[in-house]
Amino acid sequence: MADKDEKDLQDAKKAEPQQKKKEEHKDAKKDEKEIKRPQKKDERTSIVRLSGKDVNGSLNLERAIDQVRGVGPNFSHSLVFAIETRLNIPKSSNLGSLSEEQIEKIEGLLKSPGDFGIPKFLLNRQKDMETGKDLHLVSNDLAFATRQDVSRDMSLRTWRGHRHQYGQKVRGQRTRSTGRTGTTVGVIKKAEAAKAMPASGGAAAKPTESKKEEKKA
Repeated sequence: MADKDEKDLQDAKKAEPQQKKKEEHKDAKKDEKEIKRPQKKDERTSIVRLSGKDVNGSLNLERAIDQVRGVGPNFSHSLVFAIETRLNIPKSSNLGSLSEEQIEKIEGLLKSPGDFGIPKFLLNRQKDMETGKDLHLVSNDLAFATRQDVSRDMSLRTWRGHRHQYGQKVRGQRTRSTGRTGTTVGVIKKAEAAKAMPASGGAAAKPTESKKEEKKA
């Protein structure tokens, strides 16, 4: 019995360093994971301010620029091509990985895309009424310009302004089935139609009686 106890103690002493090494190895792996995880979360949750819009920093340039109001998919594709050729910023890079100087350059490109070789037919405000120039407005500038256009049409009493004033459709759409506003009459139920029938019949009977009297006379 004593020999067995001594062997068990020796085996336990031999196993202790191996267990300590395994535990240290596990702790080191946990520390590495804890260090790596917050960095990934920060990259995913980073938000970049671009032309007055909060954009997710994990998006690539084409998708990130498309989030700005006044920029569509075709325009963003042409902007990314100009960014890569003129500003030397690769189009595959994420918005969160760019520096503040690079973001300022991209905002300058959004304000004046004609200076960077963007064609005029892609701009959203060609031959402006006040300046006569081909402009492209984004974010708050675009919202302000549209409000000014609507108020101008309403003050000039144009047909378009009249439709805007009464909340009707402006671009020639049909309004028989959709776009109903105010107290519009929809489909009359059978019960309501049945109630309306005798009233209409009584109203229609009066002119027939007067006609009969005229014929007798």
